[in-house]
Amino acid sequence: MPSTVRLKATDGAEVEFVDEIIGAGGMKDVYFSPDRSYVVAFFREAQDFNARNRLETIIGVYRDRLFQTTGGEYWRKLFCWPTKMVEYGGRLGLVAPSYAPNFFFEHGSRNSDFVGIRGREKEGKWFASAKHRKNILDPREKGDWRSYLAICVKIARAVRRLHMAGLAHSDLSYKNVLVDPCRGDACIIDIDGLVVPGKFPPDVLGTPDFIAPEVMATLGLPISDPNRALPRIETDRHALAVLVYMYLLYRHPLRGRKVFDVHDDQRDESLRMGSQALFIEHPEDSSNRPGPYELLDAFLPWGDPAKVPYSVAGPYLKELFDKAFIDGLHDPSIRPAADAWEMALVKTVDLMQPCSNENCEQKWYVFDNTRSPACPFCGTPFRGTLPILNMYSSRGSGNFRPDNHRLMVYSNQYLYQWHVNRRLTPGERLTSQQMEPVGYFVLHCGRWLFVNQKLNQMKDVDTGEAIKIGGHVELTDGKRLLLSAEDGGRLVHVQIAGSEGSNEGKP
Repeated sequence: MPSTVRLKATDGAEVEFVDEIIGAGGMKDVYFSPDRSYVVAFFREAQDFNARNRLETIIGVYRDRLFQTTGGEYWRKLFCWPTKMVEYGGRLGLVAPSYAPNFFFEHGSRNSDFVGIRGREKEGKWFASAKHRKNILDPREKGDWRSYLAICVKIARAVRRLHMAGLAHSDLSYKNVLVDPCRGDACIIDIDGLVVPGKFPPDVLGTPDFIAPEVMATLGLPISDPNRALPRIETDRHALAVLVYMYLLYRHPLRGRKVFDVHDDQRDESLRMGSQALFIEHPEDSSNRPGPYELLDAFLPWGDPAKVPYSVAGPYLKELFDKAFIDGLHDPSIRPAADAWEMALVKTVDLMQPCSNENCEQKWYVFDNTRSPACPFCGTPFRGTLPILNMYSSRGSGNFRPDNHRLMVYSNQYLYQWHVNRRLTPGERLTSQQMEPVGYFVLHCGRWLFVNQKLNQMKDVDTGEAIKIGGHVELTDGKRLLLSAEDGGRLVHVQIAGSEGSNEGKP
């Protein structure tokens, strides 16, 4: 039976670990504490002064800045942040919390876990590949399309917080992000390699598929060459865009049909992901677009952009994909920042509709507001009427301006405070009270109703009638409702899809 080792961390705290390796990464061996509440990971190689200094800063200054400020508790779920540093047997180690139980496979793969992943960590790679999803994963592990949007929101939010602190992850990839599609959860790991520009250079260049083109293109230059591109915030932005694209579309945005060097596979890869990188859905250059006859059945339909184009992600995300993979692919300065992804993802969640086909694997889709909308994943047409709330917010003196934000209504959907006032955004700063729903929508006897639970300033703008708490109002085409009279408060203009009403909401 393995023995238990007891030692003191550099801050004097008692640390214990069971002397049995339970996991091994590229640089460290990992051991459980006796109660499995934390792990101790020892570097195999000796760490120099700069490496120690980096680690001390990460578990000290930067950890305090993250967790000892407003919203600190929120970040504990999104980061597996090391807490202490230890030394044993001549090796340097880090203490970090154990992963939450939902980040381990409960069912694993198909056919009684034929690939043996039950109990292993849910690395994102299992969920970002159409082949893995179709041929390997147990259906109970997959989640639905809405849960992947929730995962992407949390990843973008966590990256935004790192970048706000002036930090870059340097190796953001599906290997260093754990996900749980069943709950829509995500957690960023391997924090010990954080880059602080000008102080702590990167330890690694990244993971293939996520390394930015400028880094790939300059790998042959000496590390001291000023033209050599190294991991930084801008390269994180590329990796984040790739992650979002892959989690929503289950294919890589740059891996297409084009061959860049038929004689040298290594050079072909370097050009494909580096200086000649080309978006597979580029609207003006289709030379890298995969063809359905070149793809194995396991990759279909997702691998074929003609069958599942990136426009299924909705207008907000399509705009950012264009900026990331067309305008900013070879110009890091104009890549979308993490907060732009976070906001676009949040607004996209508000465009979602449940698919009426109970056998649809994705179960949710972005409603495209066309005359004949249908689920893009299973083809099931939308039936019935749909209220759409076009949002406007006050800018003082009763002046309301459009927010470029719409809410597609479905029965038993909730309305939240961040829908009521543009000054609130979902995330770490919301109080528990602000996270509670303020009302809900229901389809009752063919009529769409909104039931007011907590809005004490709500009224029908056209009639001037107050909608009291506990009361309800019918959503009809053209109706205008004031949700809040506060600065930043919203007015919504109702549009009924499929009706003879106007196509554009007007205040």
